[in-house]
Amino acid sequence: MVDPLLDRFLEAAALERGLSEQTLGAYCRDLRQASDWLSRENGKELSSAGPDDVSAYVYHLSKSGYAPSSVKRKLSAMRSFYSYLVEEGLLEADPSLLVSSPRGVKGLPQTLSPGEVKALIEVWDGSTPLSVRNRALLELAYGAGLRESELVNITVDRVFLEELYVRPLGKGSKERLVPIGGMAARWLRRYIEEARPILVGQRRVSNLFITCRGRPLSRMTVWNVVRESGRRAGLGKPVHPHVLRHSFATHLLEGGADLRVVQELLGHSDIRTTEIYTNVDRTYLTEVLKSFHPRARSC
Repeated sequence: MVDPLLDRFLEAAALERGLSEQTLGAYCRDLRQASDWLSRENGKELSSAGPDDVSAYVYHLSKSGYAPSSVKRKLSAMRSFYSYLVEEGLLEADPSLLVSSPRGVKGLPQTLSPGEVKALIEVWDGSTPLSVRNRALLELAYGAGLRESELVNITVDRVFLEELYVRPLGKGSKERLVPIGGMAARWLRRYIEEARPILVGQRRVSNLFITCRGRPLSRMTVWNVVRESGRRAGLGKPVHPHVLRHSFATHLLEGGADLRVVQELLGHSDIRTTEIYTNVDRTYLTEVLKSFHPRARSC
């Protein structure tokens, strides 16, 4: 029994992440192996597995003689699969979060420094309607930490510039209010008032972000805009929309924001998901400990 969501994940990985054929092939083999084992042993699909199922599978691999590096790679593939399902609103929480990797912890997701984000966003100077659109899109993606699906689906009536917040529909069609800063509001206002009317023409389109032909923006177009922005900014590494979302959360935490606040802004129902998608460096954690723990300040 092959989980139908596996093919959907692999298609998204090929299209949106630009993974090599070799990496996709490894994902496919590892995930189908896990799917087959869960179906045979527990009668479950991979997407419906719980933490105990994932833990049992990892134990099975270790006892079957797989090297720790191989077990870690297979678990990493499962984590990528579950992360995708959570981001798409197809799964409430990642069942692999509490399952330990053999001999080490999985690497943290990619993030950009504030300077890199600034360079990426400011490659669009607003000299054309599409440049204004791209600038507004990136300002909102980073300024509010929205998912790419939320960026393409948000409508004009869900943007409140006077009150400085947006109201996206997240996974599971759950609404949340996300405040936006002055820079995002400035470029959104310019886009809505100046550039969008030129792009939309006489068409009636409710989506906030549209193409040069007046059609709703696709997720692939969002990916292409971010990639092109990274290329123009000379970042020298691949970037995608989720990097901006992850950077949004990371920079908030490094600036002193409470994890629960970041959880609310990201729209995560489980704070463990927020912990996975936020990269708090050890220096920041050490400073928090020194600042707030009563017996850590003096030595």
